[in-house]
Amino acid sequence: MPAAIKLPEQNIVLLVGRLTRDPNVAFTQKGQAVCRCDIAVNRRYLDATTNEWKDDTVFVPVVVWGSAADRCKDRMKKGTPVSVEGRLTLSEYTDKTTGQTRRNLQVTARRIQLLESAAAAGGAYDDGAQAAAKDDVPTTEVMEDDVPF
Repeated sequence: MPAAIKLPEQNIVLLVGRLTRDPNVAFTQKGQAVCRCDIAVNRRYLDATTNEWKDDTVFVPVVVWGSAADRCKDRMKKGTPVSVEGRLTLSEYTDKTTGQTRRNLQVTARRIQLLESAAAAGGAYDDGAQAAAKDDVPTTEVMEDDVPF
C-alpha cells in the first residue's frame, strides 16, 4: 500500500467587494472588540444561452477582531469598497428557538483594506478617517494575538 501523501495545509481567502451594511462592533465578555460585516462580491459573466452579460453576487460574512475592529467601525460604511484577506472559519451555535445546531461559515480577517480614501468617498467616513491624508488608503491589519482562538 502506498504511503499517504501529506498535503500542505492552506486556508487563505482573498476577496474584494463592497460592504452591504454598516459594520457592527460588539465586545466579548473579556472586553475584546469584534466587528461583523458582510461584503458583496460580484462576478460578471456572459450567459451562453442568452448572450447577455449577467452578475453573480455572493454575500460573505466577515469578522474582524481587536483594535482593528474599532478602526473598521470608524472608517467603513455601507457601500465602502474593501479588500479582505483572511481565513475561512466555521462557528457552531444552538438556535434558541428550535434547539438545533447551526453552522456559520465566515471569513476571519487578517487584513482589511479600504480601496478608496476618505476624500474620494466625498466625506462618507466618520471623524476617525477625516484625519487621514487625502491620498491615503488605510489598511487595518489584525495581529494573530487579537484573534481569541
